[in-house]
Amino acid sequence: MFRKIHPTTEEFLLSKVKLVATIGLVGGSDLVKIAEQMGGADGGQISFDVFPKGWDKTYALRFVEKDGYKEIHFFGDKTAPGGNDHEIYEDPRTIGHKVTCPEDTIQELKTLLHLMRVISTILVSCLLALSANADSVVDLVDDDFDSKLSSFDTALVMFYAPWCGHCKRLKPEFEKAASLLKNNDPPITLAKVDCTEGGKSTCNKFSVQGYPTIKIFKNGEVSSEYNGPRESAGIAKFMRAQVGPSAKELLNAKAVEEFLAKEDVSVVGFFTDEASELRSVFMKLADKLRESVRFAVTSNKDVLAKYGYSDNIVLFRPKHLHNKFETDFVVYDGAATKEAINTWVEKNFFGLVGHRSVDNAAQFKDPIVVAYFGVDYVKNPKGTNYWRNRILKVAQSLADSFTFAISNKDDFQQELNEFGLEYINDDKPRVVVRDASGRKFTMKDVFSIENLQKFLNDVKEGKLEPYMKSEAIPDNITPLKTAVAKNFNEVVVDNGKDTLIEFYAPWCGHCKKLGPIFEEVAAALKDEDVAIVKMDATANDVPSKFEVRGFPTLYWLAKDDKDNHVRYEGGREKDDFIKYIAKHATKELKGWDRSGAPKDLKEL
Repeated sequence: MFRKIHPTTEEFLLSKVKLVATIGLVGGSDLVKIAEQMGGADGGQISFDVFPKGWDKTYALRFVEKDGYKEIHFFGDKTAPGGNDHEIYEDPRTIGHKVTCPEDTIQELKTLLHLMRVISTILVSCLLALSANADSVVDLVDDDFDSKLSSFDTALVMFYAPWCGHCKRLKPEFEKAASLLKNNDPPITLAKVDCTEGGKSTCNKFSVQGYPTIKIFKNGEVSSEYNGPRESAGIAKFMRAQVGPSAKELLNAKAVEEFLAKEDVSVVGFFTDEASELRSVFMKLADKLRESVRFAVTSNKDVLAKYGYSDNIVLFRPKHLHNKFETDFVVYDGAATKEAINTWVEKNFFGLVGHRSVDNAAQFKDPIVVAYFGVDYVKNPKGTNYWRNRILKVAQSLADSFTFAISNKDDFQQELNEFGLEYINDDKPRVVVRDASGRKFTMKDVFSIENLQKFLNDVKEGKLEPYMKSEAIPDNITPLKTAVAKNFNEVVVDNGKDTLIEFYAPWCGHCKKLGPIFEEVAAALKDEDVAIVKMDATANDVPSKFEVRGFPTLYWLAKDDKDNHVRYEGGREKDDFIKYIAKHATKELKGWDRSGAPKDLKEL
C-alpha cells in the first residue's frame, strides 16, 4: 500500500489514484504471454509503481541457482529530491520478491522489465489525465450550493462521505464522466458535496441518509433521483438523455447517416404527417425511454424518399452487430399504442444475441444463455464477432426458449464464480444458463456449435443437474444449526419447526457481533419447537425467494406456512429474539409466555 510519500509539488497526484499496474493473468497481450512463462501458480504476476517527475526508480536482479532453476530476486531503489524523507511503496511482488523460473525465461523477464519502463511513462500521462478529470467536477459547500447550482441548467450531484467504499469506487468514474460531458451542448455539470465537512447542512436539507446519494438538478431544483449506471460512459450517456428533446430531429439525409453511425441501437420515426397518431405516440414513448434508448424523428421529404418510409418506426441495429442471421433493421407493424411499441422495442433491442454489459445486464431476462469470453468491440471487433456468429447460429433456432447474450469475462468474474467457474484463461467462450426458476447450468464441454446445441437441448429437456454452490453438509450437533445449499430444504423448509434463519457473511462486522448472541438464543430454545439456523450467503446459493441485499439478513418462517416468510426487523439482543419468537411461535413456548416473560418453574 502507499504510505507517506515525499512532499513534492506533485504529491497531490498520487493522492488522486493508487497507480499500480499488474502484469498477470489478464488475457491476450504479449505482456501476459511473457508473464505466464515465468511460472508459479499465479502466472508470475509482477506489480510496479510509478512516481511523479523528479523521482527515479531502478531495478536490480540477482539470479541464484537452485535445483536447475534460478531464483530471481527483485530489488528496487528509489531516490527523491530532498534526501531520505520518504517511505517506499511496499508491495511484496516488487521489492525483494522472489520468483522461481526456468533458465530459458530470463530473457523474457528482461524484456518484460523493459516493457514495464515503457508502460510507466504512459501511466504517468494517465495520472495527469485523471487529475484533469477531477477538475471537471465542481465542489459545492453549504455557502455556495444554491448560488452555484442555480446557474447550471442541468447538474448531477453526488453527495458523499470520504470514508465510504462505494463512494471511493464511484469517484474516478464520476470524474471521467464529467470530462466526457465537459463540452456537451446543452451543458451538463457534474458536482459533488462532502457530507462530512463543508456540505453537512446541504446534505441534511436533501435528506441524505446513505452514501453515495446522487440527484439530478434542473436550474437549482431537484428533478429526480439518479438510478442510472455507475461507470463513466454509462453516466455520460444517461445524462445526455436528460437534456434536449427526447427524439432528435433529423433534418437531412446526412443527419440520419450520422445518427445511425453511432455504436448503439437507434429507433427512428419517419413521418409524412407531423400530426399523425403514430407520431404522437412515438414521441410520448421517446420521452418515457429517453434514458435508455436513442430516438430520432424526421419528416424531411428527401429523407423519406431515400429510405422509402412515410409513417413508420424503424429500429436500426449498430453496424458492429450486423450479421447474416438477422436483419440490420426492424420495421414496426403493430398498433399505434405506447405499450405495443414499447414491447416491440424491448423484444428487438438486443437482437438474437445481445451484448450484455455491467450497465445493461438487468435488462436481460431469464431464462438466459450467456457466453463469456474476451468481448471487446473496440480493440478486437473481428474476434468478438467470430464467436458471436457461432452463438447466433444456435440462437436462431432457440430464440423462443432462451434469451442469448455475450459478456466480457473480465467484467463478470464474480458472476462466473457463482457458476463455479474460476478465471477463464483461454479464448473460447464458457457458456452458462440460468432458467426461469433461477437454477444454474454450466456447459462442461469445450465450446463448439454442436456442443452448445446439445447442451441447450439437454437443459430444455431436463436432462442435466443444475449447478449448486454449496459448502459441505455439516454434522449439526449443536443447538444452532447450519444450513448450506445442499441441505437447505432439510434444515429450514422441511424441519417441521418454526424457524429463524440468519443469512450472514464471514467478513461482516455486525454478523460477527450477532454470532455469539444467536448461539445463546439457540441454546436457550433447544427444547422448544423452534429451529435457529445460520447460513453463509457468500459460500452458498441462497434460494431465490429470499431477498438478501445486506448482512445480516434474518427471516422468520412459521412451520405451517414456510412459503410466506417474514423479514425479521427487531432488535438483536437475546431478549429481543426470545420475545419475538414467543409472540410469533405457532405453538406457545414451554418456557416463555406470549409476551416473552419466563414461565413459573411450577408450570413446567
